[in-house]
Amino acid sequence: MPKITLLKLLCVFVSLFLLCGCKSRVVDNEQVKPGEKIVLKFSHVVAEDTPKGLAARKFAELLEKRTGGRVEVQVFPNSTLYSDGEEMTALRNGSVHIIAPSTSKLGDLFPRWQIFDVPYIFKDSNHVHLAMRGETGKALYGDLEQGGIYPLAFWDNGFKQISNRIRPLVHPSDFKDLTFRVMMNSTVLKEQFRCMGAIPIQMSFHEVYGALSSHAVDGQENTMSNISSQKFYESQPYLTVSNHAFMGYVVMMDKKFWQELPPDIRTALGEVMKEVTPWETRQAEIINQRDMKAIRESGKVDIHMQTPGEREEWKNSLRELYIKLPGIVGPRLVDELDDWSDNDLKQ
Repeated sequence: MPKITLLKLLCVFVSLFLLCGCKSRVVDNEQVKPGEKIVLKFSHVVAEDTPKGLAARKFAELLEKRTGGRVEVQVFPNSTLYSDGEEMTALRNGSVHIIAPSTSKLGDLFPRWQIFDVPYIFKDSNHVHLAMRGETGKALYGDLEQGGIYPLAFWDNGFKQISNRIRPLVHPSDFKDLTFRVMMNSTVLKEQFRCMGAIPIQMSFHEVYGALSSHAVDGQENTMSNISSQKFYESQPYLTVSNHAFMGYVVMMDKKFWQELPPDIRTALGEVMKEVTPWETRQAEIINQRDMKAIRESGKVDIHMQTPGEREEWKNSLRELYIKLPGIVGPRLVDELDDWSDNDLKQ
């Protein structure tokens, strides 16, 4: 037999040996075999020291420990694997296994999730979580499952504030002709800024710092933790603490992929997620308060605390959005949220 043929055969045998000896793999959409190590990719777009970033890492550590090393979760923060405009497609095709997009990113596929983008519809975090434990949450999670998505958890990032480089934002007229970055896929966010007389420009999260620094946009809205961790405040000397809308994350997997995981792994994954979620909620509150203090102490930002009277001014300017809202997210969710009384929220 010619030497070249022997060499080819040797290469084939070595390759087969290595493949057969490999006991771990990154999971694809094939059925996982018993005893096989499972490697899951968890992609997100924010910094590691944010509520989501810390919770993703804690989840990875606890799940590996809970499963005795059978599951390894590889966490990819800061859009290092996929941007927020790419991650849903990556989840669908199996290139990534867990993502945690903000609710705004779900607007194109699941319009009712835009309820979280509506300014001042939620009174506080307690209101948000009561709604998600009730009929609102049941309806929203049902939309995801019907669309082939398995929701694992709902994580906090707190309430959003608004910053810009031009002037203090106190009255609705202060927004006139300013450009603001808004998240992808949300009709509500675009309408919000249009109602205030501003110009909304959609872009991915990883593009925002550069757009603010180069003055491609004048301002943005975000939580304190994101404003701080991404250093948006470096080019945004004016910040209004408005707490106008809640930013949450839906931790999710592809439903078919979830169903193909071994039952004991699904159980462990669910238990760990239930353990991590309340911890993440506490971290969101702590980190947002910490970062608010740090931004104030930096001396780089003029911080305006919105008054109740100014809040009503903003709400009046948003009347057109509120009128359109039932047509965007459906009347059922709007009616349920309006029915919450102050006594309900104190329980």
